[in-house]
Amino acid sequence: MEAVLTRDEAVARPERAAPRKIEARVKSITSLAEDINAFEFVSADGSELPSFTAGSHIDVHLPGGTIRQYSLCNPSTERHRYVVAVLRDANGRGGSIAMHDELHAGQCVTISTPRNHFELSRDAERHVFIAGGIGITPIVAMIDDVQRRGEAFHLFYCARTRQRTAFLDALEPLVDAGDVSVHFDGGDPRNGLDLAETLGHHTPGTHLYYCGPGGLMDAIETASAHWPEGTRHCERFSAAGTPVRNDDDRAAQEPDAPFEVELRRSRQTFAVQPGESIVDVLRGHGVEVDTSCCEGYCGTCMTRYLEGEPLHRDSVLDAEDREEFVMICCARSKSPTLVLDL
Repeated sequence: MEAVLTRDEAVARPERAAPRKIEARVKSITSLAEDINAFEFVSADGSELPSFTAGSHIDVHLPGGTIRQYSLCNPSTERHRYVVAVLRDANGRGGSIAMHDELHAGQCVTISTPRNHFELSRDAERHVFIAGGIGITPIVAMIDDVQRRGEAFHLFYCARTRQRTAFLDALEPLVDAGDVSVHFDGGDPRNGLDLAETLGHHTPGTHLYYCGPGGLMDAIETASAHWPEGTRHCERFSAAGTPVRNDDDRAAQEPDAPFEVELRRSRQTFAVQPGESIVDVLRGHGVEVDTSCCEGYCGTCMTRYLEGEPLHRDSVLDAEDREEFVMICCARSKSPTLVLDL
């Protein structure tokens, strides 16, 4: 992410804080395409929702205690609603099935405040987007932003069939204008977008944003490996096929060392042994912690730390975030004690 903020400004930004819970109501559920529904959430008490920026996602607390993350696809100028689009995946972890089968209009649910690890660059002169399937969701909101800002862009939208392509009607004017290219592969990636050709040349000032299935994400990373540092931005909702990004790869590969985690607000201190996560230890002592992926890519467990030197093992936080936050599902500590704002 390109914006440079002071520490105080970062604390002030809602999307640079650990997520808070919001009591919401499902206002409507709309079919967008085959097996894809849009879910509209409003505040349960009718108040305005916290602001967000394009690329943000929220946690949805589903019946049974499952927590899943979904990208916001409505314009970031809206404060009266959050809208997410969800593909019903029979082979997934169950969250999308619960969204489709268990939620209904009028139902009250808990969601989180938005957070954004997939922001539009403020320095880009041109934006290139690549979306695979339901990965289009955050990019719809991003395109709305760049259009309002009057900035140049092109979207490459990869899907299996027209029937399984969300937002296609809304994007048709941009297809006609030459700003969007849609590629149907019929389920065979060999018929899809030629990434080597698409990403082979980098034009100065251009930034790349991509979201979609893991295989497509890995292929894009390989095809764009020669792009300048800081010009590629992505968001994953499954573990990467490439190694997790670390702030200190050598230290991250060394055997785990024991350390203590101190909870400043509750005045408790616990030992974290090798092979244990901070989350494991906290839950073992009755401390409630929200998690989802437990692999460092979703951001649900993002927690502010006050003292100590974390050993970051997530694939979400950038250098700026890591000055203040830690993903307690996977991080450890380089210092003997890590003090959390809990």
